[in-house]
Amino acid sequence: MGTRAGHVPVLLERCCELLGPALARPGAIHLDATLGLGGHAEAVLSAHPHVILVGLDRDRDALALAKERLAPFAARTHLVHAVFDEIPVVLHQLGLAGLDSVLFDLGVSSMQLDEMERGFSYARDAPLDMRMDRSHGITAGEVVNTYSARDLARVLRAYGEERFAGKIAAAIVRERAVSPVISSARLAGLVRDAIPAPARRTGGNPAKRTFQALRIEVNGELAVLERALPRALDALRPSGRMAAMSYHSLEDRLVKRAMVARTRSTAPIGLPIEPAGSGPTFRLLTRGAEIPEVAETEANPRAASARLRAVERI
Repeated sequence: MGTRAGHVPVLLERCCELLGPALARPGAIHLDATLGLGGHAEAVLSAHPHVILVGLDRDRDALALAKERLAPFAARTHLVHAVFDEIPVVLHQLGLAGLDSVLFDLGVSSMQLDEMERGFSYARDAPLDMRMDRSHGITAGEVVNTYSARDLARVLRAYGEERFAGKIAAAIVRERAVSPVISSARLAGLVRDAIPAPARRTGGNPAKRTFQALRIEVNGELAVLERALPRALDALRPSGRMAAMSYHSLEDRLVKRAMVARTRSTAPIGLPIEPAGSGPTFRLLTRGAEIPEVAETEANPRAASARLRAVERI
């Protein structure tokens, strides 16, 4: 439980505030699409004694810890091992017709970063795994050691926005020809050495973007998110609310696009009267993306990159 004790939910009060009016409705059903260690879910269940929680996570280890944390609320929780683009299937299996609120807390969890053997962190030496669900799928080590230089560069450029993607990919291919690159420390060292010295002096650890890109590739994160967001919005009842926290620009771009699309008319521009059914179906609850206050990022540095957006169904 040491991992749980060190877990600090990001933007907790603001998330609860944004979702509060929907959660206060009698018999409200709340979906935590990224349950993690259950910090946000615990706060919701504590503040709203009549809320029913549906908690999803693709990480079985996280689910086990969340189940322990949320044990006092067991009668009001459904914890499901699922990827969040499976929302319609899960709701159907539970016999639920709709949702009142949804929360996405995207990216890698504190537990996954802190567990050395998962290989998510470039700050610790571990096998290159990075799978959120360790029961199946390709590992980061397999990506690093089997992808062509061209495909590696594509992944680093597309998912890490890495401007030295070609140099890093070439260095990896040269190194693995000698022996497989199977540890996070060795990969981080390769990345550092492949990036020109002046570029290494700013922007934090030079391996950050490479590790992000590999994690997204291994877990199919952006494709899953692109499918999940409209499905979550479709599941919301009138006056239902959804909040989503992103931790890098690629996630935030998808969240913004999905939300803004629902707040605009679909009617052709210039019509004197808006046709029935073409008007906006949601309204924005946040002006742009909200960020944590300085006090929160000082207390919890992992919150620094968080970006929060929220909408309400009209």
